Amino acid sequence: MAQRRTPFGDRARYWFDSTLTRGAAALVGWMALLCLAVVVPASAVLVWTDPDVPATLAGRLSEVWRLTGETLRLGGATGTPLQATMSVLLALVTLLYVSTLVGLITTALTERLTALRRGRSTVLEQGHAVVLGWSEQVFTVVSELVAANANQRRAAVVVLADRDKTVMEEALSTKVGSFGRTRLICRSGPTTDPAVLPLTSPATAGVVLILPHDEPDADAVVVKTLLALRAALAGEGDRPPVVAAVRDDRYRLAASLAAGPGGIVLESDTVTARLLVQAARRPGTSLVHQELLDFAGDEFYLTSEPALTGRRFADALLSYSTSSVVGLMRGGTPLLNPPPDTPIAPDDLLVVISRDDDTVWLDDCADLVEKSSMASGPSAPARAERILLLGWNRRAPLMVDQLHRRARPGSTVVVVADRGEATFRQVSEVDAHSGTDLSLTLHHGDVTRPETLRRLDVHSYDSVIVLGRDPLPGQPPDDPDNRTLVTLLLLRRLEEATGRELPVITELIDDRNRALAPLSPGADVIISGKLIGLLLAQISQNRHLAAVFEELFSAEGSGVRLRPATDYVLPGSETAFATVVAAARNRGECAIGYRSHDDASTSPGYGVRINPPKGERRRWAVEDQVVVVGKD
Repeated sequence: MAQRRTPFGDRARYWFDSTLTRGAAALVGWMALLCLAVVVPASAVLVWTDPDVPATLAGRLSEVWRLTGETLRLGGATGTPLQATMSVLLALVTLLYVSTLVGLITTALTERLTALRRGRSTVLEQGHAVVLGWSEQVFTVVSELVAANANQRRAAVVVLADRDKTVMEEALSTKVGSFGRTRLICRSGPTTDPAVLPLTSPATAGVVLILPHDEPDADAVVVKTLLALRAALAGEGDRPPVVAAVRDDRYRLAASLAAGPGGIVLESDTVTARLLVQAARRPGTSLVHQELLDFAGDEFYLTSEPALTGRRFADALLSYSTSSVVGLMRGGTPLLNPPPDTPIAPDDLLVVISRDDDTVWLDDCADLVEKSSMASGPSAPARAERILLLGWNRRAPLMVDQLHRRARPGSTVVVVADRGEATFRQVSEVDAHSGTDLSLTLHHGDVTRPETLRRLDVHSYDSVIVLGRDPLPGQPPDDPDNRTLVTLLLLRRLEEATGRELPVITELIDDRNRALAPLSPGADVIISGKLIGLLLAQISQNRHLAAVFEELFSAEGSGVRLRPATDYVLPGSETAFATVVAAARNRGECAIGYRSHDDASTSPGYGVRINPPKGERRRWAVEDQVVVVGKD
């Protein structure tokens, strides 16, 4: 078979490429030849066109050599061959020295810049917040820390995660926006490596927050990070307070042991399940929790008030015009909504809701109470509930357990999911050991199919809870909110077909999907990742609030309740909020705000107003609700 003739240009290019692969010597040789090929002819042209050069050929060649040497820094000395050779040798030594020095400086600068870009330098800060780990919660945590540091002159937040520093900075800048006076510092590296954690200077930090990522081994990584932090701080004096979160309660004990005596560990799934059940039983509760956990609004504070020592707790409820008293902190244990006759001890701290810690001041408001506007008579008895649970994930069994704990006599819960028999057996075991008369019914069905929802008669339920689905074993994970959004679209279609609004409570994972959800503006939506991020940020600023939130969200304790305004004031009456506080006090509750029915779909807070001034007057409608801290 005849060989195909290769063009000369291709063979020359291949030969040139082959010589370059031989290393630096070949590259230097080619550079020298290329320079000589340009400099020598150009020098010859200059010499031959210069009228002042020697007339002899030897003189002109000597001048060409001199120009070439000056251009290439090869000495350029003329004379005997020995002199020219020594001149070239000295020039080569100088060139080698200068090029080596430049190379060393360039390499050092490049390595330093690369280390800075990769986030491998040590942070030198005092009292800063350290955030370890990366998940959707990091944006909420950083945003809330920035809001909390708004009045601080030198505040810093350091984020350490196993991803590129530049990518983290761009993502935080895009989602958080302006950082105000707070300086954001990102460092790159694994949070489970004790040799990497010192980059964040945890020993001098004000608080360390550990976030669980979104992978199945998230809780194990949190425990390992806590152990790495303990190893990195070995030998240090005072350790910073540590706040962490795990998803599964089976890891909470291990995480608490690794965090140490001063550490606080939250169970994110349990908290989310509790708040979903609260919102299902009392629509609008999620909006109140959002207001209480967000640094942009009013939040919890602990304050000491010697002037109230020895007086009844009931007297403290009307002792602040711009703050709402909700309980006592006694020996580290919160007493939310204690009995009105509870005396305030000298060491007690008041648990108050206020705009800021400097807005808590005494101002007796008893003279603002108008007893003639108070409602009289008992509230309407609580009736049995019908709750529909659409979908299934790892938080669903916790929700069923919470529904059992809060069940009213004769209540019904219907669960519809496309999971197997093992899942239903798990729920049945919870039902069998509950000891309550809650009626639990399980149905197998796909909640993203219209025929499934049509068979359920969804309008007959008091609350409809829509859950996302965890990834099935062996299947790649997708957006956990995809199926939730499909189910919500089908429910909206049923609302339009019947003209009746459904009381839907939705759990979303990604906060960005809230704008996509086909829900009414004031609907109850629990963004689980954002909720835990808000909790972590609040506790990081005051670790004693962890016990307050534990009590507030528990099934048995005093929590947030929305009651009809007609239980407290006469419908249509115009009176100050102090009258509502006094009426709630008579019922053994702490009034902290209200929800206006007229503003439920138009105001930024969807009608929810937390901690209004005691002197604020308004006309109370039948559809209005009062927000209280109390028991069922």
